[in-house]
Amino acid sequence: MSTAIHSVQLVVGMEVHVELATRTKMFSSAPNPAHPESDTSPPNSLIDPTVLALPGSLPVMNHAAVEMAMMVGLALNCQIAEQTKWDRKSYFYPDLPKGYQISQYDLPLCFDGSFQLPGVDAAGRADPDAPTRNIGILRAHLEEDAGKLLHEAPGGHHLDCSIVDWNRAGTPLLEIVTQPDFRSADEVVLFARMLRNICRFLGVTEGIMQKGHIRFEPNINTLITFSDGTLVKTPIVEIKNLNSFKAVKGAIEYELSEQPRRYLADRRVLGKGMKRTMGWDDSAGVTVPQREKEDADDYRYFPDPDLVPVVIDKGWRSRVAARIPELPAARVARYVEQFSLTTKDAAALLEERDTCFFFESAVETLVTLGVERSRAGKRTANFVLQSGAKRANERALQVNELGISPAQLAHVAKLREDGALNSNTADELFGLLCEPQHRNADAAVLATALGMLVARDDAEWEAWCDRAIAANPKVAADVRSGKQAAVGRLVGEAMKLSVGRADAKVLREMLLKKLGA
Repeated sequence: MSTAIHSVQLVVGMEVHVELATRTKMFSSAPNPAHPESDTSPPNSLIDPTVLALPGSLPVMNHAAVEMAMMVGLALNCQIAEQTKWDRKSYFYPDLPKGYQISQYDLPLCFDGSFQLPGVDAAGRADPDAPTRNIGILRAHLEEDAGKLLHEAPGGHHLDCSIVDWNRAGTPLLEIVTQPDFRSADEVVLFARMLRNICRFLGVTEGIMQKGHIRFEPNINTLITFSDGTLVKTPIVEIKNLNSFKAVKGAIEYELSEQPRRYLADRRVLGKGMKRTMGWDDSAGVTVPQREKEDADDYRYFPDPDLVPVVIDKGWRSRVAARIPELPAARVARYVEQFSLTTKDAAALLEERDTCFFFESAVETLVTLGVERSRAGKRTANFVLQSGAKRANERALQVNELGISPAQLAHVAKLREDGALNSNTADELFGLLCEPQHRNADAAVLATALGMLVARDDAEWEAWCDRAIAANPKVAADVRSGKQAAVGRLVGEAMKLSVGRADAKVLREMLLKKLGA
């Protein structure tokens, strides 16, 4: 066989672990650290006899976790099992006291789903003009999370041993497994972003990646075609517990470049017993070996004798389906249709759930102030994506965290809509309302006190327009001949004459009227 490589095709399937934000754990009444009420609890405080596997303790299924998992499955177009069961996965977890994990093996709760992944542009973002691709969802099943082993003391101090925190042990964990349908790292990252967003809109997880609420495990291999036509499939490498999109992209791209070289060195190919797990060293930008991966029969699955099977009838399924809110893809389509936003702007409003809710609340308030809904959406989106995004980026916050309330934003937008503020003063007022001393201020009162409101004197504004036309006769002639884009220069001239006191939109309308354009 020739060793000259002709081409390398990336193949990736995803395992995604989502910690569900129920109040209690999957099989016990201990508080759940993935719920906002318990996420700052001291180590080893969220435990009970069931978590610790003390003699005589018995598991009891968390009904809310099952319903949350069903919601995710339905959002991913999965079939929901009419009957499912719980299995013991025998595997030694130092941080899971039972010595086995309660999971689901041959009868997962959700199965045979599909996800329409948008095309990806050069920046790794969704491209609305590119064709979508179908990503198969193999299964989504429930299990319990393990605890945490810490190899450094709090504060980063050295330890000669490992210490264990069992707070996370028993947390409801939804494992979503895709078919190996991804062909680039950017596709995987886009899917990961969209899945996290869907789960957050469903309200099943807070999705804070730094806290481990959602963890990604790409299963990566390559198809190597040699110059003589020989095709080789490299062994699958599973990268464990990635908790950032940057790490997902980096790990996949590293394995894409490394697996052909690794094959030439060891000649290992895809097959039973060949899968291995790796970690990701973010600082070095490399994957590092952890262990050879077990096959399913090594776990010695068998039905858990302490838990009854779960029967899901049509009525239960329908009640859960009725709770699913409007999801991000549908909201994007609605924003484009109702508010005349571009798909890019609509998608930007939906990148973070809480920013989206902030936007929608501001729109509703602006509508109550008398602004037509389509106009209210467009005007509010401009503030969120310009004044808000600029300050959010500077402060490493989300727009909803800046301090300005949706109602305050709506009142700024109303002043701008009425021509009482120009674009510069509207942005300045937005910024002031983000400051602590103005958190409860009335936008109109503050703008009046600071002399920000536009004093509309039509005679004065007409004079600025006349002077701008007189100073630029050629530009004026272009506008009269139908070149409306040229009016921008006249608007700029009139704005200078007004020393920023006028509104560019109103000046433009005046100039076009004067020039008969």
